[in-house]
Amino acid sequence: MPKQRINREMIVDAAFSIARREGTGQVLVKRIAEELHCSVQPIYSYLSNMDELRKAVADKAASHMQEYMARNIDPADPFRSTGYAYVRYAHEEPHLFQLFIQRKRDYVHTLGDLYAGDADPRIPQRIAEGLGISLEKARELHLNMLIYTTGIGAIMATSPEVPEEEMLTRLENAHQAFLGQALQHKEETK
Repeated sequence: MPKQRINREMIVDAAFSIARREGTGQVLVKRIAEELHCSVQPIYSYLSNMDELRKAVADKAASHMQEYMARNIDPADPFRSTGYAYVRYAHEEPHLFQLFIQRKRDYVHTLGDLYAGDADPRIPQRIAEGLGISLEKARELHLNMLIYTTGIGAIMATSPEVPEEEMLTRLENAHQAFLGQALQHKEETK
């Protein structure tokens, strides 16, 4: 049987699989080598350091989450469905959610920076059109909900015994409150 050639992509994929199943604390060179059925030498030859690998795995986790969100957002109700998809992702993929939330974001100095870097720019446009509010109000509404859902998602990812229904009820309550505030502002500006 010919020897398998190990490459950087295979190493990142193996590390991602480990992080997804067991958390980033288990992403160790020895564990990656076991996953790839090879020695540690090819892994060390492709990585300059573990920080490089951690960043690549975090980037892959962010892409995975973005793909999940794109598949699970209802275009007819992007505001509500974005929050629900976010919380469900935390419940279904707790290790990846934690990795996504905890990754270093050098570009963030304000919540606006966070929003610009992490939110899908199409969502506020859809919210604005669906609710008949300004794009600025739609962004504010979406940011408020993202902040709230991050908290609920963190609870879901770290405390799986909390019933999902309870979290979704809280999410719906927040949705109604944030939406009511945005629509009240709309009425006041008429």
